[in-house]
Amino acid sequence: MAENKNISSVSFFHSRFTSILSIALVLFLMGLICLMGLLGNKLSIYVKENMSFSVMLKDDIKDLDIKRMQKSLDALPFIKSTEYISKEQAAKELEEELGEKPEIFLGFNPLQASIEVKLRSQYANPDSLKMIEHKIQSYSSVSELLYRRDMMEMVQHNMKRIGFVLLGLVAALTVISFVLISNTIRLLIYSKRFLIHTMQLVGASPGFIRAPFIRYNVVSGIVAAVIAICMLTGALYYLQSELTGFIQILDVPTMLIVYGAVLAMGIILSVCATYISVNKYLKMSFDKLYYV
Repeated sequence: MAENKNISSVSFFHSRFTSILSIALVLFLMGLICLMGLLGNKLSIYVKENMSFSVMLKDDIKDLDIKRMQKSLDALPFIKSTEYISKEQAAKELEEELGEKPEIFLGFNPLQASIEVKLRSQYANPDSLKMIEHKIQSYSSVSELLYRRDMMEMVQHNMKRIGFVLLGLVAALTVISFVLISNTIRLLIYSKRFLIHTMQLVGASPGFIRAPFIRYNVVSGIVAAVIAICMLTGALYYLQSELTGFIQILDVPTMLIVYGAVLAMGIILSVCATYISVNKYLKMSFDKLYYV
């Protein structure tokens, strides 16, 4: 008898452990998709605000006029930051790239002074760029504007595509997650189907019968969510160590949102799956219990 009890306990522990682990893996995948969605938006902002273009200045412009122009640019609502690069600084940067001073083989410094401009993310799109280009070129000290319009358009286009793909993945994974968790919980409740019928015979209400199953699986959902959160934390730590600049787009509020979403989904999906599974056996006749 004791041996059978031990075997039963081991079997119960194994089934519950398998159930929790299965739910944790599903929640981990959902957390990754949610994280990608949130970070995708932050990454888009980060990329857009770090794509600069050069406002090339005329050679006869005075230092005082440069300072006034830079101050005027900083005051514009669509500009995040500006940086003045003198002819000497531009020549020094070119020397570091080529390994040789341009004056040596040209006899003079061919480079122009410029102001490097970074835009606010909401204005770094093709439509706004036309207006910004017209506005900056209206300054009399500006020689020309140099920027990669095609790259900015490509970033804008790709971010939209990524957004739609992630949205589709979230929807598909939510359905798949519910099916997997529902099947996992249904297998656990399957062994209790005769107990459910017995409770009905003694007059227990459906709510009274469902309550212990819901409590049991809510605990399992919370444990699974905690495991999934630990896995996500490990994945984030790995990405942080491997990808330079990743920490700049990852912040505590984003992590808390993802962790909260994982915990909420673990509870909600467990409750819904338990409710549906128990109801199936509540509505089933005694004869059919032998054939399911």
